[in-house]
Amino acid sequence: MSFKKYNKNQEISVAVDCVIFGYDQQKLNVLLFKRKVNPLKGCWSLLGEVPDAKKSMDQCALDIIFKLTGANDIYLNQLKTYGDTNRDPLERVISIVYFCLIKVDYFNIIDLKKHNVNWFELNKTPQIVLDHNQMIEDALIKLRDIAKTQPLGFKLLPKLFTLPQLQNLYECIYNTKFDSRNFRKKIISSGFLEKSDKKDKSSSKKGAYLYRFKSNNDQFSPTNETTNMKDVFQF
Repeated sequence: MSFKKYNKNQEISVAVDCVIFGYDQQKLNVLLFKRKVNPLKGCWSLLGEVPDAKKSMDQCALDIIFKLTGANDIYLNQLKTYGDTNRDPLERVISIVYFCLIKVDYFNIIDLKKHNVNWFELNKTPQIVLDHNQMIEDALIKLRDIAKTQPLGFKLLPKLFTLPQLQNLYECIYNTKFDSRNFRKKIISSGFLEKSDKKDKSSSKKGAYLYRFKSNNDQFSPTNETTNMKDVFQF
């Protein structure tokens, strides 16, 4: 049986773009790239590239992150495909978008300047090219949905952290304030944290106990803990 090849005269480009969320212990940020060459030179955009024909889309996204940070232990999720015919005024481009979570301290100032990138708070981003702003908004919606069922925090926090630090992270993700007593009660009862014997005394003499995520949460798989996460974020 012979098969006809797809129409080679139909010129459609494929790109992989990455929404890179980073947490700096105070706020949630997104990483943007200032384009060095035309088209759209000098404009801010998400980081992306045209994938190698021999490379999968997932691997292309991972390579983009690795080139920037040297990190390969990251949370990466395919968001969706953007294929409006007029999304790029120059040519027909279909974009496969991923979002990931990393710690801001993967970078230093030299790295930022070298790659021509910069962190921006989610509510303080500059004008962004094409439909990249919509990509960021969609990624944030999906991040919030996933965070209700999976303990994503361990990708953005130190190995040992205080409960206020954990609460601040989720307040940044959801852009809302939680009652501290209620959050503490629910997060401890969820069962995916364990208390260490160490304290953080940076803000008081008494100090606050440091916690860690249980090791069985290193994989994002459905567990009793994921069900309990929904109870924490009922608002």
